Amino acid sequence: MSPPVYRAPMRSRRDDVPDGLAVDRALELGLCGIGGVLRPPPRGLDDAIERLSTSYDERTARRLQRFAEVPEGAFVWTREIDGIYRLGRLGGPWRYDASAVAVDLVHVRPCEWLARPFTDADVPPAVAFTFSRGGRNFQRIRDAAVEPATAELWAQMAEATKR
Repeated sequence: MSPPVYRAPMRSRRDDVPDGLAVDRALELGLCGIGGVLRPPPRGLDDAIERLSTSYDERTARRLQRFAEVPEGAFVWTREIDGIYRLGRLGGPWRYDASAVAVDLVHVRPCEWLARPFTDADVPPAVAFTFSRGGRNFQRIRDAAVEPATAELWAQMAEATKR
């Protein structure tokens, strides 16, 4: 069975954060994340979830809980501002990144991103469809074909880098 696959738009809900900045930061630093700035920074995940529920709302807190619970090794797709897709794989636990307040990508996990970009024609159809609907939520892509197709792309790229 292939690891689960998620859509990670990494777009802030704040109108003052230009689209694309969080994705650029995530790709550069090897991260995947969601927003929800907390001041002062939380002492841990439980503190962050509790404070998000009071500072924002219960839905925001649940989004963080789900993001933190995604298993290591899960695949994530994101899309750059120019529409190019990037494929990554989560590799570690949640942490709060207070240095990313300006781009509102503060709840992060380590992520290995492939260097190769993908176009609409290259990605599994469910990935392109999920991004075409818009939205800013990190969410699982539930399609029978997306998990094996994404795992195959990852394997092909891993093999290509060994050559």
